[in-house]
Amino acid sequence: MKKEKANGYLLLSTGDVFEGKWFGAPPTGEAVEGEMVFNTGMTGYQEVMTDPSYAGQIVTFTYPLIGNYGISDLDFESVRPALHGIIISELCEEPSHFQAQTSLSELAEQFGISGLYDIDTRALTRLIRQHGELYGKITIDPQEAERCKVDGGFEAKWRTDCVASVSGRVIQTFEPASVGSADAGAVAVDVPHVVLIDFGHKKSICDALLQEGCRVTIVPYDTTAEQIEDLAPDGIVLSNGPGDPKDVSFVLPTIQALADHYPMFGICLGHQLIALAHGCDTVRLPFGHRGSNHPVKEVASGKVYITSQNHGYTVHEDSVPPQEWVVSHRNVNDGSVEGIEHRIKPVSGVQFHPEAHPGPQDTHHLFKRFITQCMSTGEKSYA
Repeated sequence: MKKEKANGYLLLSTGDVFEGKWFGAPPTGEAVEGEMVFNTGMTGYQEVMTDPSYAGQIVTFTYPLIGNYGISDLDFESVRPALHGIIISELCEEPSHFQAQTSLSELAEQFGISGLYDIDTRALTRLIRQHGELYGKITIDPQEAERCKVDGGFEAKWRTDCVASVSGRVIQTFEPASVGSADAGAVAVDVPHVVLIDFGHKKSICDALLQEGCRVTIVPYDTTAEQIEDLAPDGIVLSNGPGDPKDVSFVLPTIQALADHYPMFGICLGHQLIALAHGCDTVRLPFGHRGSNHPVKEVASGKVYITSQNHGYTVHEDSVPPQEWVVSHRNVNDGSVEGIEHRIKPVSGVQFHPEAHPGPQDTHHLFKRFITQCMSTGEKSYA
């Protein structure tokens, strides 16, 4: 006999309240707070849950049934989830997949993540789209829910230290499979060494670089340019990460210094930081792009790729100096900037995730192009 689920409430900063059933972390008297966002992917809920870019957020899944294929150790994007909560319409408690090792609700309980299901996620998504910046609380206290209605909402408390909460604190180096399987005394030849600056990186970014034959050194987000130069990299990748890129603006001089000497590739937050470091501006999108089916046009070729995305900010096109930068990719739906390339330096960034996971791998070729730049730059000075 299944245990009866406790009632729970999602309170919004607008005063709206949704009632549902609780799952995940054992309910307590303390409410769970976070920024409200929605993800449109039909699959990939585990990768979303473990993507550090969702730090501090309560994620609404727009696809009705979530959890039906369970959880597998193969699909973690980080050691533990960083999101604050999960909102679902219909929760599957009995997954059916040959690789499933546990259920979504068991994973949420294991890592102390609070969730609600039996929620009208269509109505909730409309509110998020309508209000843009919207915050929520998950609670089991019906009196708090009533107070939220009467008061017309609550004052949101947003964190600005999200990157610090998900970036690793130690330097780690990983060898490509071809090197790792070689004899102990063998010396790797022509293996590009890529430093991945960790603003909350997804494991799949490191995996993609390793699969392309790179040696990858992951460093904390606040590592200095001098420390990175001491690692003798052939190229720099700036990872994805959570929050407003301007919250970590102190890293911009480091990025600027490194971009004068090394090929550089930015993904999502990393792309925004490259833009800021070179004098561009970033702005908040009305309600962000989060999902695995976002169409992006490559401006030069006219080709349209289906991409995986997770971001709430974008580079402001009017701030991009055309004499120095080219807008390389554009969002088909809203026209926002999805990629930039420097006209002289081998420096570029994309707003989407070429490593996917979840989502299509249409743009994996961008890793190959970056690695080619790492191997063919010769004199490392572009200033």
